[in-house]
Amino acid sequence: MKPAKITASAVQHFGDYLREWRQRRRMSQLDLALEAEISTRHLSFLETGRSQPSREMVQLLAEKLDMPLRERNVMLASAGFAPVYSERPLDDPAMKSMREAIDLVLKGHEPYPALAVDRHWSLVASNGALLSLVQGVDPVLLKPPVNVLRLSVHPAGLARRIVNFVEWRDHLVARLHHQVNVTGDAALSALIEELRAYPVPDAAKRSSGSPRDLGGIVVPLQLMTEEGMLTFFSTTTIFGTPVDVTLSELAIEAFFPADPETADILRRTAGKRQADAGA
Repeated sequence: MKPAKITASAVQHFGDYLREWRQRRRMSQLDLALEAEISTRHLSFLETGRSQPSREMVQLLAEKLDMPLRERNVMLASAGFAPVYSERPLDDPAMKSMREAIDLVLKGHEPYPALAVDRHWSLVASNGALLSLVQGVDPVLLKPPVNVLRLSVHPAGLARRIVNFVEWRDHLVARLHHQVNVTGDAALSALIEELRAYPVPDAAKRSSGSPRDLGGIVVPLQLMTEEGMLTFFSTTTIFGTPVDVTLSELAIEAFFPADPETADILRRTAGKRQADAGA
């Protein structure tokens, strides 16, 4: 097993990195010291560089700060230790069973759409039901790597077909904000600004109808198609207890019909797709 590579430019002083993540988690030195069962004096010395941490101490503090595996590797490197968490591509032979599990979940969710994405919301895999929903978008947006959030709200993507565009975009931005708070990923911060900059489609501006009320439980996605309006709610699935960076950052987004009409349309569409494939 090869650990993930950490570039020199990504490494900063351990104490600075520790302080940054402690503050990101809104923890005082006393809070973190109590969680890690060390003295505040020792924690202060670690942050100022007056003391050097052991590998075990770095891993303990990273665990108490609930840092992503990618960032734990960086913090280990900042303290002079080799990264311990691997980062294999999904086509690595060791990941074969994981990739099969992803494909099984996606296929099993049909006739409803589902997709797998990485930490930057780049499309990793999808099922046939999803592919049928993105027909007619600008082919440029479908060139790998496909960013599914950009595809969703870009004027040449699905934006003009999303009935509750503003509500859906605000929902996506809120999710990204939470992800940035958890991971500290600058690329996601830039993606937030990109999504906010896209204009509201004229159809959404003219729409006088209210978004479908799902009891305030979830934010729906309302998508207009040739077969009629589809209304979805979504769930997110992640791998349990991953020790590989790639797996820890993968998520499966599964969309479910929010009403019987949507379920009927999706079943009919799937039937047509299978009939065409068998012709």
